[in-house]
Amino acid sequence: MLQSRLFAKTSKNFPKDEESINAKYLLRAGYIAKNSAGVFTFLPLGLRVLNKISQIVREEMNALGAEELLMPALIAKSYWEASGRWNVPVVYKIKTDREEYGLGWTHEEVIKIIADQFILSDRDLPQAVYQIQNKFRMEPRARSGLLRGREFLMKDLYSFHKDEGGLNAFYESAKAAYLKIYKRLEMPVVVAEASGGDFTKDFTHEFQALVESGEDTIFHCSKCDYAQNKEVAKVKAGDACPKNCGGEVKESRAIEVGNIFRLGQRFSNWFMGSYGIGISRIMGTIVEMSHDDRGIIWPEAVAPFRVHLLALGLDKSEAVKENAAKLYETLKAKNIEVLFDDRLVPAGEKLFDADLLGIPTRLIVSEKTGIKIELKQRREKDSQLLDVAEVLQCLNS
Repeated sequence: MLQSRLFAKTSKNFPKDEESINAKYLLRAGYIAKNSAGVFTFLPLGLRVLNKISQIVREEMNALGAEELLMPALIAKSYWEASGRWNVPVVYKIKTDREEYGLGWTHEEVIKIIADQFILSDRDLPQAVYQIQNKFRMEPRARSGLLRGREFLMKDLYSFHKDEGGLNAFYESAKAAYLKIYKRLEMPVVVAEASGGDFTKDFTHEFQALVESGEDTIFHCSKCDYAQNKEVAKVKAGDACPKNCGGEVKESRAIEVGNIFRLGQRFSNWFMGSYGIGISRIMGTIVEMSHDDRGIIWPEAVAPFRVHLLALGLDKSEAVKENAAKLYETLKAKNIEVLFDDRLVPAGEKLFDADLLGIPTRLIVSEKTGIKIELKQRREKDSQLLDVAEVLQCLNS
């Protein structure tokens, strides 16, 4: 992709009305555009990141044995009334001359009706289906960028079982699948017990990324897997671990990036589970976790491009122009995703934008490098001067 042809552009300044790191950097770098509080457009670069996160989630859901479907976002009032959740405060309501609807903030009500059409006996069980779809929630405090949106992209998985034992077994498999997802995203998480909210009276499990800017507070052990959201915890920082492992309870700020619920027979005659991952929230959380004072630092698995090729002094040197174009074609021929900064702008502007965009590997062609190429990883301070073969070897390692 030629950077000169990108639809969106970077900005020299941070947006004045944003407080969160993810909103500041994603808006400034041209990954997203703000439409209103809690509502964003994912621009081409941002959509590339979002799609890569979605694909990782999709692959692990498929490996779990779940099937993908797509349910409507416009849900009739009767569905919500059947479960007693029509008056939940987060519901966006739409009224026409004849009918009333709520925009989907979750889909237990819808999938229950659909499942009743196809699950006719316990011989049809177990079943698991998921979707990746925009959700709508009337958040009163939509001021944290992608972390708390009024419209956001989410993966929701629903499972159906003939008994509690089957539900519990699948629940543990789903938990393991979630941990694989976060590992692939290079996102360390803590699995914490939490309240079931409007879904269930039982404890649920949240997947919490430890980030100082997080809205949640969790208590977790320094030695074992004990972790609870502050809302349900009966310990405080410094207490001995309630699992008697000899560890000490720590208090940390965190961002919830996933949750799983054992719903039992709350919505269905069968035993049901519900499992959510906030895909757009994950994108914002990655930025909160992985940035420096110059910009974003994307993990390779979700970066919009793997390589950012910078040609410095294009307007002054035919050799630079020729060498950069040849390297660009070589990388494309090797199926390496590359963004080629072919703009006729000062070198300082190119270097500034490269740090801001946060693509993992930067390659520089200039009069100074000659027939060599300067390779620098975004996470590292030092660079290397290599020939084309050595660059390709590094990218393949």
